[in-house]
Amino acid sequence: MKRTNQESLRARISDALELPKDIVLDLPRITVIGKISVFIENHKGILEYGTDKVCVNTNIGLLVIKGRELILKSIVADEIVVEGKIESLEFEE
Repeated sequence: MKRTNQESLRARISDALELPKDIVLDLPRITVIGKISVFIENHKGILEYGTDKVCVNTNIGLLVIKGRELILKSIVADEIVVEGKIESLEFEE
C-alpha cells in the first residue's frame, strides 16, 4: 500500500474512532506562543541550529524556524522548545 493510501486509511480510522489525528498519522504538533516561543512535539531531530535559523526534521517535511536570538530552550526525546524573536515558520519538502 502506498504511503498516501496508508495515511488516508489512518485518517478514516481516526475519524471513525474519534482519535487525535496527530497521534494516528504520526504528525508533528506545533504550538506557537506569540512571536517568542515554538513548542514542537513528535519531531525527528534537529538538522540545523543557529541564532537566526533552526531546522527541525518531521514526518511531513523540514520545519524551518527563522528569527533573531533563537535558542533551544529545551530538548527531550520527542519535544523541542525554541525561544527568541520568531519571524517565520515554514515547511519544506
